[in-house]
Amino acid sequence: MSLSRKDFLKLMGGAAAAMTVPTAFLDGCKQALQQVSARTPVIWLQGQSCSGCSVSLLNAVDPDIASVITQTISLNYHQTIMGGTGHKAIDVLREAVENARDDFVLVVEGSIPTLAPEYCTVGMVHGHHVPVKQWVEELAERAKAIVAVGTCAAFGGIPAAKVRADNSNPTGAKGVSEILPGKTVLNVPGCPPHPAWMVGSLVHFLVYGLPELDEYNRPKMFFGQTVHENCERLNDYRRGRFARHWGEDGCLYLLGCLGMDSGCDIPRRKWNGGANSCTGSGSGCIGCTEPTFPDTGNRGIYQHLNASLEEINKIENEDIRLAVLNLRNGGIING
Repeated sequence: MSLSRKDFLKLMGGAAAAMTVPTAFLDGCKQALQQVSARTPVIWLQGQSCSGCSVSLLNAVDPDIASVITQTISLNYHQTIMGGTGHKAIDVLREAVENARDDFVLVVEGSIPTLAPEYCTVGMVHGHHVPVKQWVEELAERAKAIVAVGTCAAFGGIPAAKVRADNSNPTGAKGVSEILPGKTVLNVPGCPPHPAWMVGSLVHFLVYGLPELDEYNRPKMFFGQTVHENCERLNDYRRGRFARHWGEDGCLYLLGCLGMDSGCDIPRRKWNGGANSCTGSGSGCIGCTEPTFPDTGNRGIYQHLNASLEEINKIENEDIRLAVLNLRNGGIING
């Protein structure tokens, strides 16, 4: 059974808010994958990462990762789960570079250090440690597609957080696109990204080519709307019902939820096979799919409780600004 690109996008959830997304995702992937005539080699490199993106991918429910690896792609290199070690493993990377292969997809997880090569190396060649930055640059010249999975690879993420007094970072961590000027990098951010985003983006590329991207090179079918637009608590926001303490019912904006500024479909797609979402469980959104994470610009994570009057007056939405002021004057907010 063939599946048009339009139908695939609809099944991915990008244009069908009323659909049950896990089921739609499963149908879309299975039907689209029938059009893949040969397994595509994938080289998955990890830079400065916690391997959380890989763990999320391994938790894919259906199609599960075993089916994707054995039926759709050939995972030639993945330093966390591959069987090969030592020179046998590194030979996969050397072969791709030295033989100028151009048939593989390069997937990068984790940020890339730029201040000193010894911060992150992958294997040894001729007795010398090879910086992950060098591997990424050399493999990217030959890859038919470059995919940055997770916010660290896409935008720098936690390793690129501003931790010094001068707002600099000790490793000079950067996202993949920053070290590959002129290259198109498909960004699938998240800390971690949902497995459906990773599998769905890969499937779309294999069958139809690059999906439609937003200003940050994220697939619009997953990141085209904000968390706020999909939120289970949206009606509370519209009715002015705001939670004042964690664990209460109501919109979580005043407690620091970043859903208005964060693009992704988690409230509708949900985690763990549809069990729950960040906002649904009451934790609020921390903006992990955005380029500013974890610094989140001047706003910070969970900062509204400590907002100063100057910061409150910058809130553009008048209803929310008044609500924050009322809470502050009532002794709930200390500033």
